[in-house]
Formats: sequence, C-alpha cells, structure tokens
Amino acid sequence: MEYKDYYKTLGVERKASTDDIRKAYRKLAMQYHPDKNPGDKKAEDKFKEINEAYQVLSDEQKRARYDQLGSAYSNFRTGGGRPGDFQWDDWFQQQQGTQQRGYGNAEDPFAGGGFSDFFRTIFGEAVRSSARNQAAEQGYQQEVEITFQEAYSGTMRQLQTNGRKLQVRIPAGVKTGSKVRVAGAGPDGLDLYLLVNITDEGQFEREGQDLYTTSLVNVLTLIIGGEAEVETPTGKVTLTIPAGTQTDQVFRLAGRGMPHIKNPATKGDLFVRLKPQVPKYLSPKQRELLEEAARIKF
Repeated sequence: MEYKDYYKTLGVERKASTDDIRKAYRKLAMQYHPDKNPGDKKAEDKFKEINEAYQVLSDEQKRARYDQLGSAYSNFRTGGGRPGDFQWDDWFQQQQGTQQRGYGNAEDPFAGGGFSDFFRTIFGEAVRSSARNQAAEQGYQQEVEITFQEAYSGTMRQLQTNGRKLQVRIPAGVKTGSKVRVAGAGPDGLDLYLLVNITDEGQFEREGQDLYTTSLVNVLTLIIGGEAEVETPTGKVTLTIPAGTQTDQVFRLAGRGMPHIKNPATKGDLFVRLKPQVPKYLSPKQRELLEEAARIKF
C-alpha cells in the first residue's frame, strides 16, 4: 500500500497552522471541484485526494496519529526499507490500543465515499462503529461560502447529494459558523449541515446583529452642518449632520443592521463613525473664503 503525503497533497509545510491548512484546502477544492470540472476524471480524483488530506490534517487527533505514522515510515525508509515492505497492519495493531474514541467527519468514510485504502487502514477499521454512531448523532457537515450581501439578504445554493440535486435556502442573518440543516440529505439518510463561511465582510464590521462602519464626510459639512451620503447594506442613505460635529462622532441608524435569523423583519442597528475628508484642491474663491474665516477668532 502506498504512503500518502497529505501535507504535499495540500501544498503546506508540516508545521502549517490549522488556518493555513484550511486556506490551502479551500483554494484547491474550488479549483478541482467536480461542478467546475464536469466529466474530468482526473479533477474528480484530485478533489477526492484533497478532501481526504483535509479530513485528516484539519482534525487534531487524526493529524497527531498521521504524524506518528509519518515518523515511523520515515525511519523505516531511512533504514533502507523498501516502500512495499512496510508492515502497515503491524503498525496499525501496535497503535490500536491508543485509540480512545472514534473519528467523525463530514463524509462517510466507510460507504465508498472516495477515501483510499491508506485512509481506511489508518483511520477506519478500529473506529468504524464509533464513527458511525458519532455521525448519526451530529449529522454530516459541508462548508458553504457566501458573500456578506448574501448573508444580509439570504440566498440559495444548489447541492448534489445522494444522486439528486437540491435547492437549499440559506436564511438572511446567518454568520460565519452558522449551520443550516438539510434534513435527510446526508449519506444513509442522515441530516446534512451546511457550515456557513462569509468570505467578505465588505466595509461593515459585525457584532451580533449590529453593524459598524466608517464614512468620510467633507470637513466643512462637519463644521457648518449639512447632509452627507453614507453606505448601508441596502445602499446609500442621506444623513443629516449637525453643525460642530466632531471627528469620530458616531451616529446610530436604527433598523439598518443585520436581520435576525429567526425573524428577518427585525434588524439590528447600523453605527456610522464619521471621519473628516479634507479636499486636496480648492478654487481661488474657496481659498479666499477659508483664509478669511481662518482670521476670525472663535
């Protein structure tokens, strides 16, 4: 049986952080996803390899077990052993007593889901029953990426699972880490949970259902008062600026924040922090008036 270098598969160093591993996986998964490469068997096989590597390296216990094997295999090869002579089953039996619990993952590794014999030998046989039980309790997870605007308005995603296509609604108000349950869509009729990841927050920072942003306003408007346009998730709105508004003053726009996931009609608030925008160029008349104003003592 061939040893699989999962670090090489994802193109990361062995000391890579979990975040680095996740980023590498996302990039490769998008490149080789079957939906983007219809009918391409090589891309499909590569996608399975990437997924298998991520299932191991993203899980602390799996990764620790894999690193133990890698060290043993490296020592074997350094000692002059040939790849085909490594006793996989012997190593597996030696390590079996260290297993304390099963490994759950987002796919069923025991139902022909594309996992290699290497994966099954190292992570499968000793934990088959407990992994199935854990999957039944927790369901199956699959990451889905959406934009900030899709999180604000809600969106749809098409999934292909168990040989059928499903249109899944992702409700407005979700955040990174939210789970969307799709009943019975996983292997063996178990539930599938879409794990939401928002790829861009745009110019808004989020705290709960409230949003925070910064807006540049002409410095003269801050001084003498007036109106200014500020961005909201639904477009620009006009904000009335009172005279003497100070730098970093915050204005609250009620009901302009993120929708509550259980009641989209109810929204949080949007807080706008104002920063002065100083014009780079002035007309002769503007400069004259400003110089005159500067000579007046307040």
